[in-house]
Amino acid sequence: MLSEEIKEATKANHQVLEKKLIAKIKAIRSKQDYGELLLIFYEFFGGLETILEERVELIRLPDYLNRRKTSALADDLKKLGFRIPSIATGDTLPPINHHPEALGVLYVIEGSTLGGAIINKMIGRQLNDVNISEQSFFNGYGEKTEIMWQKFKLYLDLYLEPEEKEVITRSANNTFIKFTAWFDHSLAQI
Repeated sequence: MLSEEIKEATKANHQVLEKKLIAKIKAIRSKQDYGELLLIFYEFFGGLETILEERVELIRLPDYLNRRKTSALADDLKKLGFRIPSIATGDTLPPINHHPEALGVLYVIEGSTLGGAIINKMIGRQLNDVNISEQSFFNGYGEKTEIMWQKFKLYLDLYLEPEEKEVITRSANNTFIKFTAWFDHSLAQI
């Protein structure tokens, strides 16, 4: 199954990013710290979603518009009193030239919703002055998070051409690598 092959092929790059994210999450002690984490996600995901809008073939992935994350991030940032920053552009993002590359990017974005519940619990334990239940980004799709992930994996497993597999996997790896670089760069600016 393609989704499992992608998971295995991206495991190393995923773990590098995850380790850095967990360290940042464990260091959150204030609304400011939490907002800074959300800013990093907003800038990177916002840049990705701007390009994805042009590359995802809605005829092939009709629920894509329900999978966008940037508005949830913007809502959370506003609730915390942050202004909305500009988004990542250019070479800081992975190449997204067509639908298969878009799917590799979406594999990373959609996969991030699975860890959101764990992240919410971690942040909730660390912050007394933020109502995590009012925050929407790390809540993913709420009770439907697992269902949405399974639908996406099913799409990857059933509806793609065999020659798209390598492109999707390469794109997912590029996304993990670029997000790690963006994360490192963003932390250095704080």
